[in-house]
Amino acid sequence: MCLGVPGKVVQITPDVTGMTMGKVSFGGIVKEVCLAYVPDVTLEDYVIVHAGFAISQINEQEAQEVFSYLRQMDELAELDVPQP
Repeated sequence: MCLGVPGKVVQITPDVTGMTMGKVSFGGIVKEVCLAYVPDVTLEDYVIVHAGFAISQINEQEAQEVFSYLRQMDELAELDVPQP
Protein backbone atom coordinates (compact mmCIF):
# COMPACT_ATOMS: atom_id res chain seq x y z
CA MET A 1 0.00 0.00 0.00
CA CYS A 2 1.30 3.47 -0.82
CA LEU A 3 0.73 5.99 1.93
CA GLY A 4 1.47 9.60 2.51
CA VAL A 5 2.29 10.24 6.16
CA PRO A 6 1.74 13.60 7.86
CA GLY A 7 4.63 15.31 9.59
CA LYS A 8 5.69 18.67 11.00
CA VAL A 9 8.50 20.62 9.34
CA VAL A 10 11.20 21.27 11.96
CA GLN A 11 14.07 22.39 9.72
CA ILE A 12 14.42 23.79 6.21
CA THR A 13 17.76 23.63 4.41
CA PRO A 14 18.25 25.11 0.94
CA ASP A 15 20.54 22.85 -1.06
CA VAL A 16 23.30 24.19 -3.32
CA THR A 17 21.55 22.53 -6.28
CA GLY A 18 18.37 24.50 -5.57
CA MET A 19 16.56 21.46 -4.16
CA THR A 20 15.07 22.48 -0.81
CA MET A 21 15.48 19.80 1.83
CA GLY A 22 14.41 19.70 5.43
CA LYS A 23 13.69 17.62 8.48
CA VAL A 24 10.16 16.52 9.25
CA SER A 25 8.98 15.11 12.57
CA PHE A 26 6.54 12.21 12.48
CA GLY A 27 5.34 12.02 16.07
CA GLY A 28 8.89 12.48 17.36
CA ILE A 29 10.73 10.48 14.69
CA VAL A 30 12.64 12.95 12.50
CA LYS A 31 13.48 12.15 8.87
CA GLU A 32 15.24 14.03 6.05
CA VAL A 33 12.67 15.00 3.38
CA CYS A 34 12.73 16.76 0.03
CA LEU A 35 10.57 19.91 0.24
CA ALA A 36 10.90 20.98 -3.41
CA TYR A 37 7.25 20.18 -4.23
CA VAL A 38 5.94 22.44 -1.44
CA PRO A 39 7.84 25.70 -2.08
CA ASP A 40 5.65 27.81 0.25
CA VAL A 41 6.17 25.60 3.30
CA THR A 42 7.60 27.23 6.44
CA LEU A 43 8.81 25.95 9.81
CA GLU A 44 6.06 24.37 11.92
CA ASP A 45 3.86 23.67 8.85
CA TYR A 46 2.48 20.18 8.31
CA VAL A 47 3.07 18.23 5.12
CA ILE A 48 2.14 14.86 3.65
CA VAL A 49 5.29 12.85 2.86
CA HIS A 50 5.50 9.94 0.45
CA ALA A 51 8.76 8.14 -0.40
CA GLY A 52 10.88 10.92 1.09
CA PHE A 53 9.11 13.77 -0.72
CA ALA A 54 6.67 16.25 0.81
CA ILE A 55 3.83 16.18 -1.72
CA SER A 56 1.31 18.56 -0.14
CA GLN A 57 0.74 20.88 2.76
CA ILE A 58 -2.07 20.33 5.30
CA ASN A 59 -3.24 21.94 8.50
CA GLU A 60 -2.47 20.59 11.98
CA GLN A 61 -5.97 19.18 12.57
CA GLU A 62 -5.84 17.14 9.34
CA ALA A 63 -2.36 15.87 10.24
CA GLN A 64 -3.49 14.72 13.70
CA GLU A 65 -6.54 12.94 12.25
CA VAL A 66 -4.45 11.05 9.67
CA PHE A 67 -1.81 10.15 12.28
CA SER A 68 -4.58 8.79 14.52
CA TYR A 69 -5.96 6.62 11.71
CA LEU A 70 -2.49 5.30 10.86
CA ARG A 71 -1.88 4.43 14.51
CA GLN A 72 -5.19 2.54 14.64
CA MET A 73 -4.24 0.58 11.50
CA ASP A 74 -0.74 -0.12 12.90
CA GLU A 75 0.81 1.44 9.76
CA LEU A 76 3.52 3.52 11.45
CA ALA A 77 6.20 0.81 11.83
CA GLU A 78 8.05 1.96 8.68
CA LEU A 79 8.92 5.23 10.43
CA ASP A 80 11.20 3.32 12.79
CA VAL A 81 13.53 2.27 9.95
CA PRO A 82 16.95 3.88 10.53
CA GLN A 83 18.02 6.49 7.99
CA PRO A 84 21.56 6.57 6.54
